[in-house]
Amino acid sequence: MVLPRARGLVAVARAAQGRRRVDSAEGCPSPEPASRRAALYVHWPYCEKRCSYCNFNKYVARGGVHEAALRHCLVTEASTLLRLSGVRRVESVFFGGGTPSLASPHTVATILEAVAKAAHLPVDAEVTLEANPTSAPGSRLVEFGAAGVNRLSIGLQSLDDAELQLLGRTHSARDGLRTLAAARRLFPGRVSADLMFGLPAQRLGPWLGQLRELLRHCDDHLSLYQLSLERGTALFTRVQRGAVPGPDPELAAAMYAEGRSLLRAAGFRQYEVSSFARHGALSTHNWTYWQCGQYLGVGPGAHGRFVPQASGGHTREARIQTLEPDNWMKEVMLFSHGTRKRIPLGELELLEEVLVMGLRTDVGITHQGPPVLLGGAGCAGLTVADPSAPTPRGLAAKKPPT
Repeated sequence: MVLPRARGLVAVARAAQGRRRVDSAEGCPSPEPASRRAALYVHWPYCEKRCSYCNFNKYVARGGVHEAALRHCLVTEASTLLRLSGVRRVESVFFGGGTPSLASPHTVATILEAVAKAAHLPVDAEVTLEANPTSAPGSRLVEFGAAGVNRLSIGLQSLDDAELQLLGRTHSARDGLRTLAAARRLFPGRVSADLMFGLPAQRLGPWLGQLRELLRHCDDHLSLYQLSLERGTALFTRVQRGAVPGPDPELAAAMYAEGRSLLRAAGFRQYEVSSFARHGALSTHNWTYWQCGQYLGVGPGAHGRFVPQASGGHTREARIQTLEPDNWMKEVMLFSHGTRKRIPLGELELLEEVLVMGLRTDVGITHQGPPVLLGGAGCAGLTVADPSAPTPRGLAAKKPPT
């Protein structure tokens, strides 16, 4: 049964899927080379409130969000960066923030339709939405599914109400588990949940109890994140003033070690420093980052790594979009994108990227496995394993020809 409010979204999503199926039937018989493939990140910059620990690029819109204007600019920038990059196939789309579950499902559907017009977006491509429990009731999750989302990342952070209050979260532990249950019913096998550790005054035993409780309710993907006290945040100020104790790094290390063991015993593979999956439920999108694949960053403050082939570029670039949403929208309206910085990546930067990203994963760095070119002709022979391989086989940095 389709909810009445979701019917328009279904029409948009089906139109995009129709184009994707035609592309699949009439497209190239061989897969696109790595230089023509990319992941796409879309940044929704707004939140209901700022959490006490967060220093991400997010804003609380006091006068409300002008969503139609923001949607138009996100579509425009996505189309422009896909054209500039020469990317023909989008492997995954990730709506992050901020709190993208505050966006309307219509905005998500419209962006996906624009991506499907500009490039080949496979019908089964991973499309992830970050969601906070208070902005993602079951009925709204249904609409996001109709819009084209097929994977959810739920920001639980804790199953202790006092800790959630300390973090400035707007949901309770009960809200979080309720949202997780609704998400699993709608997206079985494709729901991730976040849990934080190393909080002020947190103890090992109760935290492990939270993790065990989460294991009774979770799907096949979990992320464990250690609290990082960031200057300028409310929690940093409280710790500096002595209002709450600072995190204990030794205790945090014990939590991490015990948590890893608990998840391994439950059948989870730790495929990245903070990421655990079972039944093969790895995040395709995040795996592209860690395997040094190309990705396009759309929206205020988004980051990207790609070769601007359509504009004659041959060197992989790091791109950063303008941070503040109103200024970013003005630039998109003027120039069709809001890129603030373009940083060409030399051989040393590329090698550092391969090393840092490879060492985050359980496959590490290796000279084995079929390599693909990282970037373009300016990459001097640096290679990585094919990030689209169903079973990742590692990263490699080939010696540049002499």
